[in-house]
Amino acid sequence: MSFIRTYTRPKVFGLTVLAGLVLGALTGFLAKQTGQTWLVTTLSKIGGLFTDLLQLTVIPLVFTAIVVGITSLRRLGGSRTAARLGGKTLLWFAITSLIAVLIGIAIGVIFKPGSGVQVTPSESALKKLATRDTGSWSAFFDSLVPSNLFSAFTEGRVLQVVFISLLIGFAAYAIGERAAPFVSLTRSAFDLIQKVVGWIILLAPLGVFGLIGSAFATYGNSFVKPLFSLIATVYAGALLVLFVVYPLLLKFVGRVSPVTFFAKAWTAIQFAFVSRSSGATLPLSRQTAANLGVDADYASFAVPLGTTTKMDGCAAVYPAIATIFIANLFGIQLGIGQYLLIVAVAVFGAIATAGTTGWFTMLTLTLGAVNLPPEVIATGVAVVYAIDPILDMVRTATNVAGQITVPVLVARGEGLIDDEVLNAPSAPPLLSGPEPAREPVPA
Repeated sequence: MSFIRTYTRPKVFGLTVLAGLVLGALTGFLAKQTGQTWLVTTLSKIGGLFTDLLQLTVIPLVFTAIVVGITSLRRLGGSRTAARLGGKTLLWFAITSLIAVLIGIAIGVIFKPGSGVQVTPSESALKKLATRDTGSWSAFFDSLVPSNLFSAFTEGRVLQVVFISLLIGFAAYAIGERAAPFVSLTRSAFDLIQKVVGWIILLAPLGVFGLIGSAFATYGNSFVKPLFSLIATVYAGALLVLFVVYPLLLKFVGRVSPVTFFAKAWTAIQFAFVSRSSGATLPLSRQTAANLGVDADYASFAVPLGTTTKMDGCAAVYPAIATIFIANLFGIQLGIGQYLLIVAVAVFGAIATAGTTGWFTMLTLTLGAVNLPPEVIATGVAVVYAIDPILDMVRTATNVAGQITVPVLVARGEGLIDDEVLNAPSAPPLLSGPEPAREPVPA
């Protein structure tokens, strides 16, 4: 037990994950240079197993977290209070998405990623992406409501699960005491899943070793060098949002020290970076918001909602820069109207990113909105797909930071932040044991 206590200390755990990242990169580079296929396969298996474990928890996490979050709002007041909190949360989602997409466009226009680049996508990438449904408004609405309640869960359709969760959550809120047994069962299921996620998090150093190693062993200079301008600009845009925009909003709107924020949120942000999954990071994000003094009931509503609809990395910064990159790649000049369409899609289309293929949906939705030729879209997406794991790390870290930041901003405006909790030291979420038991939600 003393080993576990030492291992889960913030500094020790963080250093262990960092060690896994460095060792994975070195091992992957060695495997690439020496042509050791068995080592490449081993790294891929380790990373794949870790990813599968995370994805195993996403669907039940999303459903239980949203239902529990909606019913938890009853403690904060009546339906008007719930509607006001929901409205303000969505408004801040839109405001921060607007800022993020404008930053993405500015960086793309100034640095012109893709100009003069010559690269041909692999046939395997073209074939693999050809089987995916591209993003479109009609496809979004067609896929929103499932034809079968259970197929949404068995087929892993996150957007449909979100729709079902919202429907059931508001129904449980509406009927009050009669839904208490169901809400209690759902809350217990949520706590059980959180426990499982806590165990998976302990494997993060091994998981990042495999994921980073596999990336280094798979992607060579033939793709990384010509696409470096895309990598650099996406990282620059995401890091500006993460380390400049959010801290300024926290300081002047949320009246929360950025140092305190990052001290408490770093475990969640770090886990998001290595896992590349906002859904799997949800329990850490929710508990981090609570550790920052946000009312636990409001955090239980806002963070799960943000996990599926609030993605400044995947839905704002990245599509803006990648669209400009692909246009430059083919020598296409974008006009003011097309840039405005990129902004509109980022602000109003974020919910279409729900799920593990969010970046693909949002990028193709944006490319289609600016009316690029179909062959340009297909080839351009296949080109950027080659380095997607490298980009997805910083995108997901930015997503999760935003999913924690917005509840802090709204909670401050609503008087739902406990400054004593905010300023008190707290252990890393889900690494120090289970959360304290909560009282049932009153009818």
